[in-house]
Amino acid sequence: MSYMDSKMSQHGLIGSESDSQRTLYPYVTGTSVVALKYKDGILMAADMGGSYGSTLRYKTVERMKPIGKHSLLGASGEISDFQEILRYLDELILYDNMWDDGNSFGPKEVHNYLTRVMYNRRNKFNPLWNSLVLGGVKNGQKYLGMVSMIGVNFEDNHVATGFGNHLARPILRDEWHENLSFEDGVKLLEKCMRVLLYRDRSAVNKLQIAKITEEGVTISPPYSLKTFWGFSAFHNPTVGAEGSW
Repeated sequence: MSYMDSKMSQHGLIGSESDSQRTLYPYVTGTSVVALKYKDGILMAADMGGSYGSTLRYKTVERMKPIGKHSLLGASGEISDFQEILRYLDELILYDNMWDDGNSFGPKEVHNYLTRVMYNRRNKFNPLWNSLVLGGVKNGQKYLGMVSMIGVNFEDNHVATGFGNHLARPILRDEWHENLSFEDGVKLLEKCMRVLLYRDRSAVNKLQIAKITEEGVTISPPYSLKTFWGFSAFHNPTVGAEGSW
């Protein structure tokens, strides 16, 4: 190191290598979140597994949280980054409440805020390693959107993250309709979660379903789905596959 570099380092102009740290790979992660609009509001489902790499280390991780009065947030990806996002949102909601003006953030405002946070962190090459689903109801208007770890975002009548994008969305496209009742919406979500349980190694048979309406948020206690593992394809999955073991 030259004399000039040493002087700049002493004054904090050049930081050490340990000053700048990045999440290079997620450690404890949650898998898919599936959500849809139904007649009275929004339904969202997520299991409670937390995977340490490929090991299902934790089975009591809650990945759906109410945000303010009108919103419900679900997350897949790095659990610690999800906790950091919840801290950001706690500060946002507290600041909003301090105005005491009779108004409060709706789901659209919270979703827009999350898109800016995720894109900002992506531009700093230090992303929050999550895919987020944000749903809510305000003034009779239902809102459902998602945002990826690099800030890609959209709204839709049904959304999913992770493996759910590939395995649950086709089911939702076929069976979802605008006047879905609460009971039919729960059955549809359970069907999606059952398919994910069969096909996603990170899924666990312990899930929660949350709903948000004008009255507020309700998150169900954890429960398990009835499953059937007697399909012939499960007994010998590689039969007929070329080059299989």
